Amino acid sequence: MTNLKNYLFTSESVSEGHPDKVSDRISDMVVDTYLSNDPFSRVACETLTTTNKVILAGEVRGPEIKKDYLIEKVRNCIKDIGYDQEGFTWKESTKIEIYLHSQSVDIARGIDSTTNKDEGAGDQGIMFGFACDETEVLMPAPIHYSHKILKLMAEDRKSGKLKSIEPDSKSQITFEYINGKPTKVKSVVISSQHSPDINQKQVRDLLRPYVFKSIPKNFLDGFNEDELYVNPTGNFVIGGPDGDCGLTGRKIIVDTYGGAAPHGGGAFSGKDPTKVDRSAAYAARYIAKNIVASKISNKCLIQIAYAIGVSKPLSIYVDLFDEDFKKNQFVIEKIKKNFDLSPRGIREMLNLNKPIYQKTSAYGHFGRIPENNGSFSWEKTDKIGVFS
Repeated sequence: MTNLKNYLFTSESVSEGHPDKVSDRISDMVVDTYLSNDPFSRVACETLTTTNKVILAGEVRGPEIKKDYLIEKVRNCIKDIGYDQEGFTWKESTKIEIYLHSQSVDIARGIDSTTNKDEGAGDQGIMFGFACDETEVLMPAPIHYSHKILKLMAEDRKSGKLKSIEPDSKSQITFEYINGKPTKVKSVVISSQHSPDINQKQVRDLLRPYVFKSIPKNFLDGFNEDELYVNPTGNFVIGGPDGDCGLTGRKIIVDTYGGAAPHGGGAFSGKDPTKVDRSAAYAARYIAKNIVASKISNKCLIQIAYAIGVSKPLSIYVDLFDEDFKKNQFVIEKIKKNFDLSPRGIREMLNLNKPIYQKTSAYGHFGRIPENNGSFSWEKTDKIGVFS
């Protein structure tokens, strides 16, 4: 892929009402609930959503939180997303089961710090971070604008401005790249659940404006609207968990870079920040974004590897996509000297022991705006000077 100069590239996004994203939201709510009560809680929560049923399972270590309280918070998640349908609703007809148990003592022993051992990684694995200058948030254009379409739709749906459109939606954008840069949009796909009282043409008329609100005009010059596909299979009334079972962690490419960069395979949602699947991926993005923001390179890929119970990373790999070996070595040395990539170091550097994770569960974990409460701290560009 890196050797191609002219090509088409496509990325997709899914809305907060997609069954897998409903599951991600609920799992991250559990993480936030425990961290709100004890910032050093351990959580690994998986959620299954289907017709009128939600099942939570996993392991936790922290304060005792009553099931009834968690069930109420699950219902609040579903209500906030916008589900009140015959097959899936926040009301009592949706049954919620919780099977959370204590964290394995064997896992805890490997992670916990002692007098002669720093906190270890929660699992082995490889994590990737990526940044590029295709958008002002330093994300690849196809995934960035795919997210934006659905985010604007959700905002208008919740405010009442967009009527007859239900929570379960998908988008997909294909860009034409020339000399390695995105130049124009070739096709757009939007599929959205809708109420039974509108037809296919009405759905298209409702959703078409979001393409032009979301994508800059220069990318849409000469766009052929025959390549705008809205609900290409036709009717989409039955959706959400009623139409398809949802599971935590099944949209890892949507969550990251839309396929424009490798993925280590580990999901993010439902995991507390001792799990390097989550925290080290955030750290890798943080470093890659600061490298690109420093303008030392217009694209950067980072890989970090860990072993369970071991605090230091086993390897750090950097690709600046320019075959400049000296610059590559310079960047690696700067990373080693200026970033503590132990699990503890990452948590402290990015201030991750906070209830900040529900917002990450839809529209991407990256390319977001850092907030005053600590959300999306890994999107800051406060380390540019390190690479100057």
